[in-house]
Amino acid sequence: MPPPLPPLRFCANLSFLFADAAFPERFARAARAGFAGVEYMFPYAWAADELARCLRDNGLVQVLHNLPPGDWDAGERGIACLPGREAEFRAGVEQGIDYARTLGCTQLNCLAGLAPAGADSDDEVDGAELRAEVHATFAANLRYAARRLGEHGIRLLVEPINSRVDMPGFWLDTPRKALALIEELNEPNLWLQYDVYHAQIMEGDLTRTLEANFSRIAHIQIADNPGRHEPGTGEINFPYLFDRLARLGYAGWIGCEYRPLDDAEAGMEAATEAGLGWLPRA
Repeated sequence: MPPPLPPLRFCANLSFLFADAAFPERFARAARAGFAGVEYMFPYAWAADELARCLRDNGLVQVLHNLPPGDWDAGERGIACLPGREAEFRAGVEQGIDYARTLGCTQLNCLAGLAPAGADSDDEVDGAELRAEVHATFAANLRYAARRLGEHGIRLLVEPINSRVDMPGFWLDTPRKALALIEELNEPNLWLQYDVYHAQIMEGDLTRTLEANFSRIAHIQIADNPGRHEPGTGEINFPYLFDRLARLGYAGWIGCEYRPLDDAEAGMEAATEAGLGWLPRA
């Protein structure tokens, strides 16, 4: 009889789960729900020491957060691909490192950002030149960040986000593009963050992509499609996907970045009752 497969590790995305509570209170909610780790989009609105205390008081690991994204409230979704913002990007890398070191976080994600106006132009000269400039800017920023984070033992992740539903105009919108960029740069500290929700919308073929690129994937995030709700509410076969990840020996974290249909705890109970068994319970 073969030995049992090692359990997968799930972390709570506090930007999405337990949103009915104030942000600092979500750490305790995550711990009570059975999570051992947390992730969230951005820590920068809170003092790093305060967040470190929330982690420590609840016995949680800080799994991931993003580099600063520019002016999120004004609609920016990252600045890494934007020509002329290189100095701001590098300052954000330093801020991200400072927070990560205080929080004990060993992975930072870089959001490419929305393509600048004109990048989708059909003009054979102007459009092509701008796209080439955006690509070169993004590549140079990723190279810089990968090496700078590597000096501190922190992985740099890059995440494709779908441009069809959630972020129209997002520059890096498919796993195929992200993997091609990783291969082009050949930086040992540049990794793929694979969000199965975004990937399902843009490309599908989830299992084959995971298997073919397993060595470059450092982090996985989940939500069902359509709706971006908890596993079991849409078309993705999560029991099969989780079994394949376990058989591949995936040892990273899986971030629960979904919007619960009801409250977060009810969604977890419903998933358990449905036999998904995807979340360890406390």
